[in-house]
Amino acid sequence: MIDEKQVRDWLADEGIFKEKIPDDSANFHFIINYPEGHIMDIIQPINKIDMILIGCATEVAPEQISAIRASSESKKQEFIWDLRLSLNQFLLDFELEHPNDELSKFVITEEIYEDGLNKHNLINGMKKVFKGKLHCIWLLGKNFGEIDPDSIEDTNSMFG
Repeated sequence: MIDEKQVRDWLADEGIFKEKIPDDSANFHFIINYPEGHIMDIIQPINKIDMILIGCATEVAPEQISAIRASSESKKQEFIWDLRLSLNQFLLDFELEHPNDELSKFVITEEIYEDGLNKHNLINGMKKVFKGKLHCIWLLGKNFGEIDPDSIEDTNSMFG
């Protein structure tokens, strides 16, 4: 069984622990600030006592949604396929909300199992998830115009 206190202590030691939030579907659910200004979740699902999930959910900026909507159907489809194929190479799990091939939100996750959980792997997992998020942001910028990174909205939780 994963030691909740140990995970919290590692996060606190690095100065990234923000809060523990109530979550009926989790044994524990932490919100972290990693890197500075970016919200991520560290969750142990209730039915998975030997695993934690690192993840982040990101809303696409309204300006980019407008640009996506104004694009041709072929450009929208090509973008979604490029995003899927490139994210798959990161060996991350991801969910894309893209009704009508118009990306509105994406969730990136990484699982770490108990036998591989140590501080090093936890931090590397967080970096990997952030790199996946950054990849999405950069592809959006390349295809639909860059925006101020501080205006990108992280949800307070992957389940919010």
